[in-house]
Amino acid sequence: MRYSDAATATIAVRSDELFDHAAGVLDVTNIDAVHAMRVATRRLRSVLEFYEPCLDQEQLEPILTQICDLADVLGQRRDPDVELEALAGFAAAASEAERPGIERFIDRTSEQQQQANAELAQMLEQIEANDLRGRLAALIAPTPAANPADDAAAVALVVPADTDDSPAKSGWLRRR
Repeated sequence: MRYSDAATATIAVRSDELFDHAAGVLDVTNIDAVHAMRVATRRLRSVLEFYEPCLDQEQLEPILTQICDLADVLGQRRDPDVELEALAGFAAAASEAERPGIERFIDRTSEQQQQANAELAQMLEQIEANDLRGRLAALIAPTPAANPADDAAAVALVVPADTDDSPAKSGWLRRR
């Protein structure tokens, strides 16, 4: 398998995972959906950064920025989810005298969760409006070959020539 074929297949799988996990992510009672989508953003970002040298930089940069922004918003939503789960355990084990304080903390954390969920909803709308799925597909789409018999030229991904650019210089180690 050619490097470009591996890049295309891997990015396609990770892109599909991201969008598959979007279902149910706004349901605050399903914290696993947020976690799964957050993991999917990290995996997609990692493969994009890994294959960065052979991807079109003008297409890649805004995609990576949007994926990183999505990961940040998912993290803001995930934090209250985890806190609320822990607080429910504390409340169950607390005495009657301790419960009102824990319940107030649960209420405040629930408000933070709702606010983060609203921000996540906006981010998902922005992703839809900006056609992230389509832009990811275009990033890995075959391009017309100059000579149709030459299928090696029919792939948009190009393995870069040897350069003295290390991975740190190319940027993929500098990202979050």
